[in-house]
Amino acid sequence: MSQVDASPSTPFGGAGPVRPGAAEIQALVDQVSSVIVGDPAPIRLAVAAFLASGHLLLEDIPGVGKTLLAKALALSIGGSFGRVQGTADLLPSDLTGVSVYEEDVKQWTFRPGPLFHSVVLVDELNRATPRTQSALLEGMAEAQVTVDGTTHPLPDPFFVIATQNPQGDLGTFPLVAGQRDRFALSLSLGLPGRLSEMQLLGGRGGTPALHHLQPIADATRWIAMRRAVDEVYAHDLVVGYLLDIVDAVRQRTGQVQPLSPRSSLMFLRVARAHAVVQGRDHVAPDDVQAVAPAVIAHRIIDATNGDLPMARSWIHDLLRQVAVPPVPGQ
Repeated sequence: MSQVDASPSTPFGGAGPVRPGAAEIQALVDQVSSVIVGDPAPIRLAVAAFLASGHLLLEDIPGVGKTLLAKALALSIGGSFGRVQGTADLLPSDLTGVSVYEEDVKQWTFRPGPLFHSVVLVDELNRATPRTQSALLEGMAEAQVTVDGTTHPLPDPFFVIATQNPQGDLGTFPLVAGQRDRFALSLSLGLPGRLSEMQLLGGRGGTPALHHLQPIADATRWIAMRRAVDEVYAHDLVVGYLLDIVDAVRQRTGQVQPLSPRSSLMFLRVARAHAVVQGRDHVAPDDVQAVAPAVIAHRIIDATNGDLPMARSWIHDLLRQVAVPPVPGQ
């Protein structure tokens, strides 16, 4: 860790300003928020997941804007959008694509599936069979798919938003722990609130607002911004605070669902991305607290019998119990 600026304005700040694409990122949040009216916190977390090169899992009731969120992100980053509906008869090739023999040229041609888009919405993922779920998660983890022995790289940037029905719904195949761990964050958008719903009824936001969105930056710029997230400064005290939360979660869940080191790495990466979304050049304890429930809850639901709201409640309780680090130099 480098030397820190212990001034009151940036108590956990680093030696140099690292704010990759602050203007573009704020514009991204603003544009998506113009479509998904209501609480901006889930929008900031979704953008943080994208910047952290992670993927997003949504568990929500129908009609709260999940598809709109995916489309708004795709339009705002200047990327393409693909959608897949999870069903029991969905095949892996329905995601990855197939090789077709072209009789006129006497050769096999690969026809890409819907995974070959910048932003992919997989609706009701847990209605697909485990085999098809695995095909999606392989692409998420490796940024490539293999069809008939040939590997095909997926677009860069590549961002998956998957939705799932509440666990226990008829005809669902719940994601196992290793599959849930591939998602950086889990969120519930929830109902928008009376004022926001009044704005929707008055014509603000929603589907019509999609027509006014413009690309904020090209793919090369977004790739650079995503790579720069790992350079955002995190003071040792803040990293220690993050690990204190991880240790508290491990103690509470015991051997039922221990958090892996990969989870801790993603926790820190998303906290860094959230700092960038907030316009900071360093990770603050506030960033750790803001992302903790979304990063951790879906990874520990086996310890709560599949109850995601209870898992989130556990994290909020632990955040109140774990001591926040003191300001350096004080």
